[in-house]
Amino acid sequence: MCQHRPECPSAESADREAAVPVARHPEQGWSLLCNGVLLFEDTGELLPDGRVIAPRRPLAVAA
Repeated sequence: MCQHRPECPSAESADREAAVPVARHPEQGWSLLCNGVLLFEDTGELLPDGRVIAPRRPLAVAA
């Protein structure tokens, strides 16, 4: 899917978030990467095969 040189990481790669955004909609909270991954502002991801990667937000610490 990627036309960049060097090629962006695949959707199966651990560094898939390093792929180039091809569409951004910050008002809706998501970006489409060239490897087909939908990246959400809460750090959650939707992979091209339909798998969901849960957000990796830090837990709030009580003061």
